Amino acid sequence: MKLSVIIVNYNVQYFLEQALLSVRKAAARLPVEVFVVDNNSVDESVKMVREKFPEVILIANHDNPGFSKANNQAIRVSRGEYVLLLNPDTVVEEDTFDKCVAFMDAHPEAGGLGVRMIDGSGKFLPESKRGFPSPFVAFCKAFGLSRLFPRSRVFNRYHLGFLDPEETHEVEVLAGAFMLLRRSVLDEIGLLDEAFFMYGEDIDLSYRIVQAGYRNYYFPGTTIIHYKGESTKKGSLNYVRTFYNAMIIFARKHFQGEKARVYILMIQMAIYFRAFLTLLTNWGKRLYLPLLDGGLIFGGLLFLKSFWATYYHQDPDYYQPQFLYFNLPLYLLIWLGSVFFSGGYDAPFDLRRLVRGLLFGTVVLAAVYGFLPLEYRPSRALILLGAAWALLSTVGLRYFMHLLRFGNLNVGKARTHNLVIVGSHSESERVLQLLQRAQVSKNLIGVVAPGATDDQQTYLSSLDRLQEVVYIYRVEEVIFCGQDVPAQSIMHWMTRLGPGIDYKIVPQESLSIIGSSSKNSAGELYTVDIQFNIDTPMARRNKRVVDWLATGFLLLTFPVWIWVVRR
Repeated sequence: MKLSVIIVNYNVQYFLEQALLSVRKAAARLPVEVFVVDNNSVDESVKMVREKFPEVILIANHDNPGFSKANNQAIRVSRGEYVLLLNPDTVVEEDTFDKCVAFMDAHPEAGGLGVRMIDGSGKFLPESKRGFPSPFVAFCKAFGLSRLFPRSRVFNRYHLGFLDPEETHEVEVLAGAFMLLRRSVLDEIGLLDEAFFMYGEDIDLSYRIVQAGYRNYYFPGTTIIHYKGESTKKGSLNYVRTFYNAMIIFARKHFQGEKARVYILMIQMAIYFRAFLTLLTNWGKRLYLPLLDGGLIFGGLLFLKSFWATYYHQDPDYYQPQFLYFNLPLYLLIWLGSVFFSGGYDAPFDLRRLVRGLLFGTVVLAAVYGFLPLEYRPSRALILLGAAWALLSTVGLRYFMHLLRFGNLNVGKARTHNLVIVGSHSESERVLQLLQRAQVSKNLIGVVAPGATDDQQTYLSSLDRLQEVVYIYRVEEVIFCGQDVPAQSIMHWMTRLGPGIDYKIVPQESLSIIGSSSKNSAGELYTVDIQFNIDTPMARRNKRVVDWLATGFLLLTFPVWIWVVRR
């Protein structure tokens, strides 16, 4: 057996299916065995592998032991001269395995090999080649110096930004998304360290390969797509904690004395720093619109208070001070809270949810107003005027922001992208049916043939003229049919057209269309899965509130229920 391919999967069924289809094509000319280790997924990944890929050796765990343990499970029973650790959210070219194995055969000093990776938008991923995270290198990465000076030999040694990504280089660290290892080297240095649950195990293994006297290579002779961000969201606190704790494990294992203490202290500082930035970013994204709404409504209520007191009551000081410190905050809390629980701040934006929330909030406010003491009931007119202002100001704000961003006033309407499908007539028809069943609206420009064609009625052009089609018709999204277009050709066009286009791939005989617009965003899926109402953020949030209220009620009335049950 020449090559053992090992894929660890956790709840990424559709990406795994696409990865296995690409692996099947790449394994056509080599003796290859393929393992899938599933870490207790709940998305029917195991069922899909058993039904669609009977040649795959499936290891279905009943818990999630982590990335390292899962890989080691398969490595121990594999028989290949080379072992490839491959992420499930990847796509390999048809000749990837041939080229990589040939390179390793020609370089007996090579212990490991990584390849050129692009994200779902066709952009080169800098982690394709990396250096060891020494204390200074880790400091530059954690505090953003490597991003400020991406090509610096001093500040960006983590991603080796000074090395040409189109040339073969000896590197220090291989990426865990595609890690080709020589079996004899693994037998000598040992398997993945199972102290690493996720992240850091690739750095540790790469370090041990170099320490044993072998070399790691970055090989750009083939390219893979790595969608990224599927099993662990990179913008989350969990990612920050998991990644940097893995760096601490690495430091304690390989550094000694003062160097280890300095490194660990630096990493701990980085954890707090990055966690603070993550919290700030996440809360900023969530709160900026409610804060803008609150500011507009608050300012409008102050103006209405002065206006109504002066022109209706003929007394600028008619309203008591408690209106400012009690009534205004109460009105804001009820209106904004109603909008929140109505889904007015959920994406994608829906104008109806905003209006419904404000109207419901006004009804609640009117009801609450009737129970307030007399001195806290300044004027029902201000509630009605305030509700009208809240509606006008918040809706107007959405229109203004939408106009600035998109140049039109189609607020709340999904923007219809100009779409081109690259594939045969039969596959393009299947793609259109998938889009319709998934209720995805697109403006289909036409179909581009995967090869040369004279059929101008069915096709816009052949694939070699795709760039002209994209330019002339202002195409914003391209869907490639995996059955008709080789992965190598897909990656070529993704790289050539650049990240300004949304790219998606429909795997052969699959009910999903897969893509991702950036390296940090979770991959996008158009699927025909059933969507239940409870899956929406508003439904989950409201159910949680009802659960809390019901639990609180039962706890408060527990003595009564005990007495009733005993009776």
